Amino acid sequence: MPLPPFETHVVQNQPPPFMDRDLWRDDGVLREAVLREGAAVFVEGLAAYGALAGGELYQLGFEANRQRPQLRTHDAQGNRIDSVDFHPAYHRLMHYGKAQGVAGLSWQSAQPGAHVARAALSYLHHQAEAGTSCPLTMTHAAVPVLRQSPALAGWARKAAAPVYDPRDVPVSDKAGITVGMGMTEKQGGSDVRANTTTATPLATSGEYRLVGHKWFFSAPMSDGWLVLAQAPDGLSCFLRRNDFRLMRLKDKLGDWANASSEVEFCGAWAQRVGEEGRGVATIIEMVMLTRLDCMLGSAAQMRMALAQALHYARHRRSFGKRLVEHPLMTNVLADLALESEAATTFALRVARAVDAAELDPRQAAFARIATALGKFWICKRAPTFINEAQECLGGAGYIEESMLPRLYRQAPLNSIWEGSGNLQCLDVLRALQREPATRTALLRELEHAQGRYPGYDAALQRGQRMLADPRPDEGAARQIAAALATLLQAAALLRADSPSAMPFIAARLAESAPGPCYGMLPASLPFARLFERALPTD
Repeated sequence: MPLPPFETHVVQNQPPPFMDRDLWRDDGVLREAVLREGAAVFVEGLAAYGALAGGELYQLGFEANRQRPQLRTHDAQGNRIDSVDFHPAYHRLMHYGKAQGVAGLSWQSAQPGAHVARAALSYLHHQAEAGTSCPLTMTHAAVPVLRQSPALAGWARKAAAPVYDPRDVPVSDKAGITVGMGMTEKQGGSDVRANTTTATPLATSGEYRLVGHKWFFSAPMSDGWLVLAQAPDGLSCFLRRNDFRLMRLKDKLGDWANASSEVEFCGAWAQRVGEEGRGVATIIEMVMLTRLDCMLGSAAQMRMALAQALHYARHRRSFGKRLVEHPLMTNVLADLALESEAATTFALRVARAVDAAELDPRQAAFARIATALGKFWICKRAPTFINEAQECLGGAGYIEESMLPRLYRQAPLNSIWEGSGNLQCLDVLRALQREPATRTALLRELEHAQGRYPGYDAALQRGQRMLADPRPDEGAARQIAAALATLLQAAALLRADSPSAMPFIAARLAESAPGPCYGMLPASLPFARLFERALPTD
């Protein structure tokens, strides 16, 4: 049959679109971790959200990132309104996240495992769209801080509620709210004690007026914000509600669906949370929760990048074979599968420690040190991981339709947000030196996996010698944190009886292990089994 006019070719050798996948069903590693870490009772809800995330939320994510938030400082009549307009897809994503517990399940349910289930929800949501994870994470982490003040009990309850209400109306008229953060100022960055925003007490007890400038003010259309400012007795934590000027939206590398802003407080009303001069101590629990979500977010990005790469390699052919059948591509994909599983397994283990922290001091100590280690290492690994996944698609991985460019833009954020890598590593050293319970908890976790594999035991001995140093070199903090985090990943895989444990240990913990470049695994490893575990065959 003759071709129609101007028809030059037939489309072939193109993988089918990666869409309408069930992110829960596809992910055996996640399902196993949820059961192992004590959240079996929540499986039905997680399964429903996994199907939603791989379908409608996945499509909404593309729309929300194509249409970025728009700043509106004034209305048509010239009145200052300081508003941000979002695409409807953003609001749908936020609705589902709030309604299904991404921001509140930990606080809505008193059952053990609620933090683990909420972590799994966040992991699933983040794979579909990462920008909305920012306000959902901050709202979730703000609840225990708000609960410290009896006057803010209603705020805490509404932040945890499974209701999203984007209307610009008083909090008293809403059943559910979102909460943002405003810690960073341009002269201090992560050094929040250098903040210059001032808080002047009012006649009413606990109320203040804020004057100052915030360099990064996340989610400016939230209902309230936790901020740090200098009160008469020192740096303090406040919940502020209104009276700010939106100077501009940050033009960010990624995270396009979410708005980050620069604002000025011009006598903004605020309610003190905690004691004056104890601002950092007041928000410390929030920091642990946001660090966990940084780990989860990076693990989720790695998981989605791996799934995209495997899907493509199974359908694309070159030189007479499917990509996945070429030995070097097989090695790269298997290595990515190991890294992704280790990140997910470790992150869910930390979620269980957070879940148990309130009642178990040993788990609290482990959560304290593990969130800093995991936040540093998993977030540090994500950008190179995603770039390697892009290469698996070739030029197609550089095109927006593949989602890999969005993942790559997003990947550096978690390593920067909530304290960069250097801060995490220095915090690890401080905790080990000043909080002996963290050292004990860390050793206990590592030693529980002892005796299962010689390669791990040899690496553990090196780790034990490292931890025995009473005054570790601050300049070596990254090497120490990386070694401990990798050991914890290996321990988590061993205790999970994962078939990936021994390949991971051989590739990451041996003294002769290659440098941080994927695709250098021993050829004897069971690659096909690793692929099937990572993403079931279509």
